[in-house]
Amino acid sequence: MTQPFNHPTDPGADRRPLAGLKVIELGQLIAGPFAGKTLADFGAEVIKVEPPGDGDPLRKWRLLRDGTSVWWQVQSRGKQSVVLDLRTDAGRADARRLIDEADVLIENFKPGTMEKWGLGYDELARTNPGLVMLRISGYGQTGPYRDLPGFAVVAEAMGGMRHLMGEPGRAPVRAGVSLGDTLAALHGVIGVLLALQARAKSVSADAPKGRGQVIDVALYEAVFNCMESLLPEYSAFGAVREPAGSALPGIAPSNAYRCADGMVVIGGNADSIFKRLMQAIGRDDLASDPGLADNALRVVRVTEIDAAITAWTSQRPVSAVVGTLQAASVPVGRIYTIKDIAEDPHYRARGMIQTVTLADGFELAVPGVVPVLSATPGSAAGHAPTLGEHTDAALGASRRS
Repeated sequence: MTQPFNHPTDPGADRRPLAGLKVIELGQLIAGPFAGKTLADFGAEVIKVEPPGDGDPLRKWRLLRDGTSVWWQVQSRGKQSVVLDLRTDAGRADARRLIDEADVLIENFKPGTMEKWGLGYDELARTNPGLVMLRISGYGQTGPYRDLPGFAVVAEAMGGMRHLMGEPGRAPVRAGVSLGDTLAALHGVIGVLLALQARAKSVSADAPKGRGQVIDVALYEAVFNCMESLLPEYSAFGAVREPAGSALPGIAPSNAYRCADGMVVIGGNADSIFKRLMQAIGRDDLASDPGLADNALRVVRVTEIDAAITAWTSQRPVSAVVGTLQAASVPVGRIYTIKDIAEDPHYRARGMIQTVTLADGFELAVPGVVPVLSATPGSAAGHAPTLGEHTDAALGASRRS
């Protein structure tokens, strides 16, 4: 059976698992490009199409170095940059030639935009029936909300996440990063890999690459998919989970606790862990209390338990709390800033802090590649492209043909 794409046979070639996969990325900012970045990390050839002028707006987001966002060096690492104006016939014709040679197309425009440009899936599949098309939008390609503008902040609210984030009785807060976009991108990558597997199974004489399909990812649905027991609890009991600050409702004890010089998070909710935690803080009475023997009983008395833990942690520095509880095999951790992450030996031992050398020789720390594969790991290959760096190379042959 034909493989979904061509793996390299040369022993010196790229051994990453997606080497040989050709991806065209038409999206901008976060969700679509994060999916492209993930595929590139694992060897896919990702050609990013950017508009003329300033290119992807992410190039100018947040902190800039020499006029370019350092975030860009993460989001677009390992990609090629091709400049095309998709609002013109010539730009769309060039894009179509690239797509005809691709395995995967990523786009995160407003639904209907690709069809308006003559680049809808039905049209593209006529000349490339094996094409897998990832479409990421706020509300999906169908349904009554499909034409509404949707950003991650709205998706997090509609998906149920924002209601739970914050202190009871106060306005909800955001996580500080665009979780809706990232969750949608990761769901999109899963969809691409599933579609490629299905394509490999559909190979036939009239479809030598197999048949592609569309992956329709809505930002709010990616968030909703991570909402655990919210819907069944409402369905069965009419229960509407409310925000609970740093605690985990229905699970006890699991919270953030004040120390003498900071805060820690502690997860002592398993029965045996709870006993070890109580013994470590000198509360053998609670450890042996039959009224706290399981989680359901502890939830009823969570205020009492949290008060006992806080009475102990508040008298000690973070380092002492962490050391004592780790020695007792209780899950505990201080709350990291990015400075803590950058300096942590475990992050470095796991390859999660990597360095890329920019064109001017500057060494920039960037996140490593997740997940970690034992035999064919990904890699954060090279710096991100300059605007239009690969336009001539990518389009030269097709324009001449």
